[in-house]
Formats: sequence, C-alpha cells, structure tokens
Amino acid sequence: MASDYAVIFDMDGVIFDSERRIADLWREVAEEKKIPDIEVAVKRSIGITDAATKQVFKELYGDDFPYAEYKKIVSTRFHAKYDNGNLPTKPGIKELLVFLHENKVPTAVASSTRTAVVEAEIRDAGLLPYFDRIIGGDTVTHSKPDPEIFQKTADALNTKPENCYVIEDSFNGIRAAHAAGMHPIMVPDMLEPDEEIRALYEEIFPSLMEVRNYFEEK
Repeated sequence: MASDYAVIFDMDGVIFDSERRIADLWREVAEEKKIPDIEVAVKRSIGITDAATKQVFKELYGDDFPYAEYKKIVSTRFHAKYDNGNLPTKPGIKELLVFLHENKVPTAVASSTRTAVVEAEIRDAGLLPYFDRIIGGDTVTHSKPDPEIFQKTADALNTKPENCYVIEDSFNGIRAAHAAGMHPIMVPDMLEPDEEIRALYEEIFPSLMEVRNYFEEK
C-alpha cells in the first residue's frame, strides 16, 4: 500500500557530506588567488544554484571578478577527488532510504545542483534506485529560497505540497520548503539555525538516523 506522504531530499549537505569539501576547495583557490572574505561568499552560497552563486560573488567582489574561471578550478578539483563513488554520504542516508523504499514512500531529490551532476553522484553512490524523481537547479527559473523547485518536485511526484516532507540543511532550503507549504525538516550541516529559521522548520534532528526514527513512528 502506497504512503500518504512523500519525502524530498536536498543533496549537498543532506545526502552527501559535500558542502564542507566544496568550501575547503574554495578556501584553497582563495588562498592561491588572494580572494578576501571567502567564508562570507561560501556561507551565502549554500543551498543556491550556480547562477545565484555567481551573483553572490559579483555582489561581494564586483562585476570584473572571474567567477567562471575560479569555479572551474573548484569544480575540476572536486570531480577529480570525489567522482566514481568517492563522495562520502551522510551518516544514516542509506538506512533512511531503505526504510522509505520498503514502506513505499515516494521520494525525490530537489537540488540546486545541475540535474546531470545530481544523477551522476546519486548513481555513483548506488542510491539511484531509491529515488522516484530527480529535479535539478537547471530545470527551474528561480533558485531557493523561492519555492519553485519544491513545487515542481511535488508535481513530478503527483502529490500535493502539504503531503511533502523536505529534508534540508541550508537556510534557503528551509525557507523554500516553508514557502511551498511543505513540512521542513532541518538536519544542520555547516550552519546552525538562527531565530528566523527556527520559526520556519517543523522538526530538527542532529542526523538522518533520527529522521528515520521520526518516520518510523508516523
């Protein structure tokens, strides 16, 4: 019997322990290229599309900042290190996905990362069979915190927003899930919630193991 709810996952920082690794690579490039205040740029870029990230860097460093050049360096180093299944998953993700799959709960990934990259990383980790839909940031017009990607994902799952639980680590992801009328669940990664975010999420858990326990009790 199918479940009466669905679960939507962000990818970076939720399924994969990737946000910290991306941040480390930006720090490397910042040191090499003498980019100041990279921590500010990195934190503002968590949970948004590449186009939105480019805008963040433009606002911080000016129109002449060679974002595409530096992003390519970061991307090349990231893929060299973590492709082909080398990207570490977050503790508890496999157990949670197996539980949802066994209980016929529809699942999807709604990530700000490009769809092709999402599919490749999920496939390399052996997790692709556990997801019914994958929606990448290149398929929407507006980046999180706009709710567009979650609305599109609910449509793809053929369910209503109010039936969807969203697992997010980023502030913009929680904002977007709340704006979409869904049930935001926060599992913090690089950012601990502030007063605004505490007012928006429905539940907060230290890891995905506790999220599994939460759904087991539903």
